[in-house]
Amino acid sequence: METEKTIVNERVETTLKTSDFWYDLPEELIAQTPVEPRDESRLLILDRESGEMRHRVFRDILEELRPEDMLVVNSSKVIPARLLGVSRKTGAPEELLLLKQLPDGTWETLVRPGKRARVGAVFTFGDCLTAEVTEVKDDGNRIVAFSYDKDKYHHIYEVLNEVGNMPLPPYIHEKLADRDRYQTVYAKEEGSAAAPTAGLHFTKEQMQELEDMGVYLGFVTLHVGLGTFRPVNVENIEDHEMHKEFYHISDETAKLIMDTKKAGHRVIAVGTTSIRTLESAATAPGQIAGKSGWTGIFIYPGYQFKIVDALITNFHLPKSTLIMLISAFAGRKFVLQAYKTAVDMRYRFFSFGDAMYCSVKQPDEERDKEVAELEELDRRREAAKQKEE
Repeated sequence: METEKTIVNERVETTLKTSDFWYDLPEELIAQTPVEPRDESRLLILDRESGEMRHRVFRDILEELRPEDMLVVNSSKVIPARLLGVSRKTGAPEELLLLKQLPDGTWETLVRPGKRARVGAVFTFGDCLTAEVTEVKDDGNRIVAFSYDKDKYHHIYEVLNEVGNMPLPPYIHEKLADRDRYQTVYAKEEGSAAAPTAGLHFTKEQMQELEDMGVYLGFVTLHVGLGTFRPVNVENIEDHEMHKEFYHISDETAKLIMDTKKAGHRVIAVGTTSIRTLESAATAPGQIAGKSGWTGIFIYPGYQFKIVDALITNFHLPKSTLIMLISAFAGRKFVLQAYKTAVDMRYRFFSFGDAMYCSVKQPDEERDKEVAELEELDRRREAAKQKEE
């Protein structure tokens, strides 16, 4: 097992713009509640070889998979990372969002309002948890140290389960009736501030059916941070700084992936977090090793995938790093065409929305041609803009 501090992929030089990944989304298509049952969500199937799109429901995903394919899922579990408490000094309300736990046991957090959260400030949450601000970072985030009764609670996650709330994305305004619906059925490793949402569609029965039909299941972990919801605020995507997230892939899972690919079968990633984990742990095309560390991998068109052969994903925000990743895999034009189709057909978008299945990645030659054409178009637009100024 190899341990690394940080992975940042070899970024492809590009002049691509954030605006190249815009699409128009009516607000009413942003799903506010999950579908019941889970596998009744809609499924848009992209067939790159024929250029066709098929409309199904998610329970039909089994028809797209083959015996000895390998499905890779992110087993990270969302923690109740939203804490509502008060200042010990003034009694004023305070909100903490837990972003990630640091190696020394402290937590990086987002505090609202921040003006009261100076170094030394103490906040209480119920009668079982206190937090003291130990550092104010340059970006405004706070490092806090938690205190609780360690005789009563063996781990802070036990305390969070009592006093914390699910950190739903900012575009979801409805109250979540059942917090388990913001967890995958295979969630196990606690640590995420947001769900790996592509996996929310699977039921326990489906997972068993997959095993029964001979599909291998591989579990990886990437603890999703709230940075996944942050917009890309720069026009040149090269200038965007990715957030870092902790990931882990075991030697056993890495070996199963290698065996699957050597046998000529497919590795199918469930969600962008699984893709980022697999591509972070890749050592060469078709090669992968067990690893743990922090990844800041940024995948956009021009990137050459080393491990992933097909993917299952949700529909992502315009101009986000996630739609850039999906465009890198299936091709920007095809993906934006699929998104327009999904809007026209009134699919549900984002975390509680519907799913998309891409069975084949964009061929290398087509990928290079598409990126070159788009970069040339962007250069012409920039030249025309400068001429007007």
